[in-house]
Amino acid sequence: MGQAAAAPMLAQTEKWAGVNSGSRNLAGLSTMAGMLADAFAPLPGALRLIDAAPVEAVAPDGRLTTMAHGQHIRLTVRPDAAVQILLTGHMDTVFPADHAFQALRWIDPLTLNGPGVADMKGGLAVMLAALCALETAPEAGNLGYEVIINSDEEVGSPSSAPLLREAAAGKRAAFTYEPALPDGTLAGARAGSGNFAIVVTGKSAHAGRNPDDGRNALLAAADLALRLKAGSGGGLSCNPARIEGGSPNNVVPDHAILHVNFRPRTPPDEEAARQMLDKAIRQVSRDHEVTMHRHGGFGRPSKPMDAKAETLFALVRQCGEDMGLAIGWRDTGGVCDGNNIAACGVPVVDTMGVRGGNIHSDSEYLIVESLAERAQLSALALLRMAQGRFP
Repeated sequence: MGQAAAAPMLAQTEKWAGVNSGSRNLAGLSTMAGMLADAFAPLPGALRLIDAAPVEAVAPDGRLTTMAHGQHIRLTVRPDAAVQILLTGHMDTVFPADHAFQALRWIDPLTLNGPGVADMKGGLAVMLAALCALETAPEAGNLGYEVIINSDEEVGSPSSAPLLREAAAGKRAAFTYEPALPDGTLAGARAGSGNFAIVVTGKSAHAGRNPDDGRNALLAAADLALRLKAGSGGGLSCNPARIEGGSPNNVVPDHAILHVNFRPRTPPDEEAARQMLDKAIRQVSRDHEVTMHRHGGFGRPSKPMDAKAETLFALVRQCGEDMGLAIGWRDTGGVCDGNNIAACGVPVVDTMGVRGGNIHSDSEYLIVESLAERAQLSALALLRMAQGRFP
């Protein structure tokens, strides 16, 4: 699988990272989708651009609106082959079009700093190189695969989650090309994630003349945030992230929205979070005499390290050992599309991308030698699947 290392991955990464494709930058995502479609088109099979599914969001005034997302890429190769796998990645980054972090720079001859170089435009280059190398092998015909590259992973994959579920159906295994840690450690079990917006409606009144006639929505939202944070512990963490709303200083505010994120480590922890949220909403609504409406849900189920996942990780580890690489993994509280894939009953290794670090910051970097290294690792694992060396 030496062909994988010879692919022009660095040039591709630099080119793709030069395009701002923040999750809300629809123009940039359209450009990125076109570039990726051209890059993946030489692979056999049918490639399509898929329109994003409609997604509801809560506007600052509390109204439900439809949020637009970019198109997703779906490539289907040999759907009749005996062994079917799924490979996924995302074209969006966390850096919007007006973010100051837009340029690439070399930290040293082996380390490239830039938006999305590790998360995950470098990973997309690794995926493509591995698949191109696989296609040169005589056994390639034994393996069918689908590639999904979505445009909304960094905002929780709200418009691509149905597509991911559909593509995961019937697959033997999956690889997702999120970055590994700088030393090559992979993510094992992952916590889940739920994002909620709680719209609070109170009653306005004059802050000086008759404040007791009002019902302070902002105060109720703050009380709810404190109660939810107090419920963190054990297998559940809660992050009250933002309160919108309020009013002029001389008016009791009658409107607020609390945005909050939960990270449950197991399905029972997720259920506990649901019950805690419902209970807190009932109590705060009663105590402050306000009404509350909850929007959102758990878009990322927790991902355990079960027996099927351990078998897939063992395959990747053995491939690494045969290449002279030590492959280890550890649990993490971070989430990605691997959570959604695992929830479909498909084992997934979701950090098959480059080695790098400081992602989601303007210090994000790619360890350049890992492009060839990780492409060869993926290509070897894919080849062994094609050879029937994976259960």
